[in-house]
Amino acid sequence: MNATALRETIAFLEKHTHGFRPEAGLVLGTGLNGLAEALEVVASLPYDQIPHFPLATAETHRGRLVFGYLGGRPVVCMQGRFHYYEGHTMQQVGWPIRAMHGLGATALLLSNAAGGLNPAQRVADLMLLEDHISLLLPDSPLRGPHEPEWGPRWPDMSRPYDPDLLAAALAYAGQAGIRCHTGVYVSVPGPQLETPAEYRLLRLLGADAVGMSTVPEVIVARQLGMRCLAVSVITDLGLPQGPAQPVSIAAILAAAAEAEPGLTRLMQHIVQLL
Repeated sequence: MNATALRETIAFLEKHTHGFRPEAGLVLGTGLNGLAEALEVVASLPYDQIPHFPLATAETHRGRLVFGYLGGRPVVCMQGRFHYYEGHTMQQVGWPIRAMHGLGATALLLSNAAGGLNPAQRVADLMLLEDHISLLLPDSPLRGPHEPEWGPRWPDMSRPYDPDLLAAALAYAGQAGIRCHTGVYVSVPGPQLETPAEYRLLRLLGADAVGMSTVPEVIVARQLGMRCLAVSVITDLGLPQGPAQPVSIAAILAAAAEAEPGLTRLMQHIVQLL
């Protein structure tokens, strides 16, 4: 992955969207496709047609890049993201974010399904990320030869999530009656879910929710200088002090579906503020 390959990706997307210029990029997590359905679609491209894009193999990830208007604002939306556990490199996981930025996006809004670690949480709650832990991941999307045009070699991560967007999202959730917390998200490689001992460890590290995505994308976005807002849907509870409960994909999808209307309204509101 290099600057030449990225220019090829961007040129293809510009050609097939007739120069569409998104203001924001959206990344939709497991079972969270409703936001894309709210778009006034201009173009939709399967990942397997886009040069240098990997393929999305995770269940429920539709694998297409959708361009359109959300509340009148031009956006580009990933229906399905890439994960390290699928066999992709971290550089591939972050590739679409570089392409979004190259097309004009200056902000990145992300969602994910996550396991809750905080006793205050309930299934189908939303959690706005105020910070994250990346140190358990096996690699960084910034590892390898550095392309100066992509931003600093050692990007600052003291404020990975935009404080103004975070405050606006929290205020809107309160006004709209959406159960919403703030917290720390820890990203792990997956794909297996966590054992009770691992849940306890992650809570000791200071995490409020655990998942297998989002952080690599945010790292790339922050290197590029993009404003970031990320929201976890708490789809299951791995509370360290409680008895272990089996988790099924069906239950995770059901929780995501329950939370999706509130998440869609929240994201639509934030896009209008960009």
